[in-house]
Amino acid sequence: MLSLGIYIIGSLLVIIIIHYWRNPKSNGKLPPGSMGWPLIGETIPFFAPNTSFDISPFVKERMQRYGPIFRTSLVGYPIIVSTDPDFNYFIFQQEGQLFQSWYPHTFEEIFGKQNVGSLHGFMYKYLKNMVLNLFGPESLKNMLHEVEKTTNNNLKRWSRQKSVEMKEATTKMIFDITGKKLISYDSENSTENVCENFATFIKGLISFPLCFPGTAYHKCLQGRKKIMKMLKRMLEERKSQPRKEQSDFFDYVLEELQSKDTILTEAIALDLMFVLLFASFETTSLAITLAIKFLHEHPKALKELTEEHEAIIRRRENASYGLTWKEYKSMKFTFQLINETIRLANIAPLIFRKALKDINFKGIVSDAGYTIPAGWAVMVCPPAVHLNPVKYEDPLQFNPWRWEGIELNGASRNFMAFGGGMRFCIGADFAKVQMAVFLHCFVTKYKWEIIKGGDIVRTPGLQFPNGYHIKIFEKYY
Repeated sequence: MLSLGIYIIGSLLVIIIIHYWRNPKSNGKLPPGSMGWPLIGETIPFFAPNTSFDISPFVKERMQRYGPIFRTSLVGYPIIVSTDPDFNYFIFQQEGQLFQSWYPHTFEEIFGKQNVGSLHGFMYKYLKNMVLNLFGPESLKNMLHEVEKTTNNNLKRWSRQKSVEMKEATTKMIFDITGKKLISYDSENSTENVCENFATFIKGLISFPLCFPGTAYHKCLQGRKKIMKMLKRMLEERKSQPRKEQSDFFDYVLEELQSKDTILTEAIALDLMFVLLFASFETTSLAITLAIKFLHEHPKALKELTEEHEAIIRRRENASYGLTWKEYKSMKFTFQLINETIRLANIAPLIFRKALKDINFKGIVSDAGYTIPAGWAVMVCPPAVHLNPVKYEDPLQFNPWRWEGIELNGASRNFMAFGGGMRFCIGADFAKVQMAVFLHCFVTKYKWEIIKGGDIVRTPGLQFPNGYHIKIFEKYY
C-alpha cells in the first residue's frame, strides 16, 4: 500500500514538472511552440545531422507548424527562435537596449567566460577597437601582398601533390597568415601543433554537450585547455623578455595590459586571442572549399570568374606585378560569387541574444502580439533568411548573378552572414580579402579535377565529413 502511494505521488510530481516545463510562466502571451522534455527539451532533434543546404528540418518543420517565430528549449534553456527578417533586424538594432549578446553555458566553457562575444557595453567596444587595429581597412591594404604571396606558395606546393584535401589545406594556409599576425606563429619551426589542437576543438564545437571522456564535447574542451596553456606560457615569455618593437597583435595586447589605466585583464586578453585564432582557423576555409565545389559544378561561373581575373592581369603594365587594393576593389563578379557562397554556406547558422526585459513585439511580426520574457534567449536563424524564396528566387540554387548591381556594406534584413548591428563581424572584410585573393591566384594559374569527397553535413554547422579532395594542375599558356 505504501509503495502504491509513493508511486502515485511520484507520478503526480512528474506530471506537474512536465506541465510547468511545457507551460512556462509569462506576463504576456508566449510565441507558439513546444518545450520538449524537462532539461533535455528538444536538444536531440536540434542536433540531428542533415545533408542539405536547406533550412534544417528542426527549424523548417516548426516554421511550418508555428510560424516564423516559435519557442523551444535547448540544452536546458528556454529559447525563442526567430526566422523573420524584420524581427531579426529589430533584435540587432536593439543591442544593449532590449537585447544583449548571449550564448549558452556550454559555449562559455568552450570560448571562455570572458570572451568577446559574452562581454557588453564599454568593454566590448574597447576590445572591438583593439581588433580593428588588426583587421581594419588600412591593415588589410598592407596585408594584401602577404596574403597573395602565401597563397601562391601554397598553391605551387599543392600542385606537386597527388591530391589535396581542400578544407584541411586552406585551413592551414589561412592559419599560417593569421597565426603569424596574431602570435608570430610559424608552423614549420614551432614545437606546438596548434592546428592539431584546434582541429580537435572544432570537432566538438557544435555537439551534444556531454562532458565525459570519449565524447566530442570533452575532446573540444581538452583542445581548448592545450591552446590556452600555450597562450599563457607565451604571455609569460613576452613579459619576461619584452620586445623593443611590436611584431604581432600579442605584443599590442601585452602593451595594453601593462599600460597604467588599462581595463584589460589577462583573462580577457587570453580569451580574446583564443577567439581570434579560432575565427581564423575555421570559417574562411569552409567558405573557400565550398566556393571551389560550386565553381566545379557551375562552369559558367568559373568562366566568368576566370575572365574577370585574367583581365586584371592584362591591364597591368607588367603581368608579374602583385595585386593592388584598386584591383581588389574592382572584382565585381568575385564579390557576387563570395556573397552567394556565404549565403548558401551559412557558416554561422545560429546567432544568440538575450532579452533584457519583457518584450512585446506586436506589430513587428504578429498582429496578435507575443511576449519574450526577460532573461529568455533569442536565437536568430540566418539560414531561414538566406533561403527565403520570397527574397531569393530558387534559394537552393547557386546563382552569383542574383547579386549583380547589389553592393553590400555590412548586414541587411535579408543578408546576415556576418551578423548585424553593432556586433557585425569585425573580420568580415578580412575574410573577403582572403577569399578574393585565393580565387584570383587559383583561377588564373591553375585548373583542377575532383578526386573524391565533397558531400556536406550540417549538425547544425557546415562540415565536409569525407573532405573535398582535388588534384591541382598548373596552367601553361
